[in-house]
Order: sequence, then C-alpha cells, then structure tokens
Amino acid sequence: MADNNYVLTPEGKAKLEEELHYLETEKRAEIGARIKTAREFGDISENSEYDDAKNEQGMMEARIAEISHILSEATVVNAPKRSTKVNIGSTVIVDMNGSERSFTIVGGAESDVAQGKISNESPVGAALLGHKKGDKVTALGPTGREILMTITKIEH
Repeated sequence: MADNNYVLTPEGKAKLEEELHYLETEKRAEIGARIKTAREFGDISENSEYDDAKNEQGMMEARIAEISHILSEATVVNAPKRSTKVNIGSTVIVDMNGSERSFTIVGGAESDVAQGKISNESPVGAALLGHKKGDKVTALGPTGREILMTITKIEH
C-alpha cells in the first residue's frame, strides 16, 4: 500500500469504517483503562503492564491513522450489475488444472487471501480483470511459475 491509489468496494469501505469506529470508541477506552490501572501499580519505569498497554495504544493509533488515510484517499468502485467481464467487485470461479477456485477481486486495501478476496493489483487479480467466461488466462504464481486458469463463472 505504498501508493495512494486505494480502490475499495462499497463492502470494503463499510468494513473499514466499522473497524475505525470500533478502534476510536471501544478500543481506545479499553486501552486507556489498562494504562490507568497499570499506573496505579506504582513505578512505571519497570512496569511491564504499562509498557504493554502503551505499545498496544501505539499500534492502535497507527492503525487508526492508516484507516483514516485509506478512507480519505480511496476510490469506491461498484461492480457493474450487467457486465460479462471481470471487474473489481466480481466473484470469479476458475478452473485451475481440474481444481475449481473462487476469487473475489477487490482493491489492495481490503484483500484477504484466506477469504478468497484478492487484490486487483495481484498477478492473478490483474490477469483476470477484463476477461469473460470461457477465457483462458495466464498469471505468474508466487514461485514465478505460470498459472493457467479457465474462467467458468462470473458473479457480480
């Protein structure tokens, strides 16, 4: 996420806004209470509870800044409802060497490979964009080997 060309689906934007709200309200108060309790233990120079709470606070504040920046710079993209091509927001079913895989193409800020959400900038995501059902698409895998995919279904 080094560049400022953040692309989000409406769902991705809502998820980031929900996370930001949680961090700014509940999580901030929770960490503040932990810091207050740790201060009551006495000397903070040798207090691991205080150090842990302050470290967590720093990481949380960095995440709040990151989400705020993404939301302020992002372009929200809606997948066309009646398109025959793969777009950001599309769920694509592909055949990879006889194995069926499902990918949802999203912006880099909301990609989550474990959930099948791949970035439009990833090799596979970029290769699939703009193609139609039945197209054979080649992308470079993480090991540098070519991956051959056949698009079997596109959902919007």
